[in-house]
Amino acid sequence: MTHNILGYILPYMEETEELKLTLQSLGFGEKEAMVYMAILELGKGTVSQISRKAGINRTTGYEVLDSLFNKGVINLSGKEPKSEYSAEPPESLVTHFKREAEVASERIKKAENYIPQLLRVYATQNHPRIKFYEGTEGLKRVYEDTLTSTEPIRAYATVDDMHKALPNYFPEYYKRRAEKNISIRGIIPETPMALERKIFDKEEKREIAFVPAEKYYFSPEINIYDNKVMIASWREKLGIIIESEEIADAMKKIYELAWAEAKRLDKKPE
Repeated sequence: MTHNILGYILPYMEETEELKLTLQSLGFGEKEAMVYMAILELGKGTVSQISRKAGINRTTGYEVLDSLFNKGVINLSGKEPKSEYSAEPPESLVTHFKREAEVASERIKKAENYIPQLLRVYATQNHPRIKFYEGTEGLKRVYEDTLTSTEPIRAYATVDDMHKALPNYFPEYYKRRAEKNISIRGIIPETPMALERKIFDKEEKREIAFVPAEKYYFSPEINIYDNKVMIASWREKLGIIIESEEIADAMKKIYELAWAEAKRLDKKPE
């Protein structure tokens, strides 16, 4: 029995150590690599829990966690003393390195090659889960996550509130989404601004089903893609990502029902 347990644990420990060294070779400091792997293994945790797991003191833990948060590879939810850190999907590492102008292309390729191994560690503790982001930067972060979608996005969206909340963000976002060949279907209240946006549907890979604004106007946006449900609350400046196969699947089915009715309502009289 002991031999069987060791047969599982030892390769896992060796892989974890290898990944720490790989992260350092990609530009992370030694403590950053230790803390990042500790978060992956824990799933989520407080500063004390993560610092203990990484084998560093709490003061250093705060500094390292701040650094990783600024790199966009971890997120923070809740407030002290109950705030907890958890990891963003490992693909965020590649995004981080692409942001660093001085990073050589070999580093980016190396990061991409190690994502499958990181995902194995990440997947053991991190699903399902909910992540919260606050403020305009938080809203941008949840939108950036939609650019990881491997399928067409299903969306409930109000164009007026989106562009009012992030006025200079969306034109560039639409362009990048189209470049990644990620299409979207949107159930959208029919407003003058939404009708203006529809002109760009083809180049922005979007299909719209309009619903009467006087009856169905809503503010928060909901995007459903892969195993995720993203909610952007424009008025409260709050972004939420729910990662759950079960919830995403249910939301997709509900969306298809709503889409069928929205298309019926969108039929204009001859």
